[in-house]
Amino acid sequence: MIKCPKIKIGGKYIEAFLLSLQSKNLILLRGSRGYVMCGYLNLKAAEKFKDVAIKITGISTIEEALKTSVHSCTSSARKLDIFKGQPIKEVLKIIV
Repeated sequence: MIKCPKIKIGGKYIEAFLLSLQSKNLILLRGSRGYVMCGYLNLKAAEKFKDVAIKITGISTIEEALKTSVHSCTSSARKLDIFKGQPIKEVLKIIV
């Protein structure tokens, strides 16, 4: 797994991880309150553990992840006013 440079949001940072797999990349953006995950990761499991988890799809790079929007999210994320279609840059401000 490659830990990419941290993404500065206000005065805090989001950690970005990219793992190259055989056909696609696994991407995770982690803040102190929750995380953004690509389609490889399991949203049902995140829901079971009451994680603040946001799923994004159709991306292959960290840069693409930052330009996309929420595909789906857990109920814990919705309690923080995160919703389907919301830009990820807005979400990062919430979970940082």
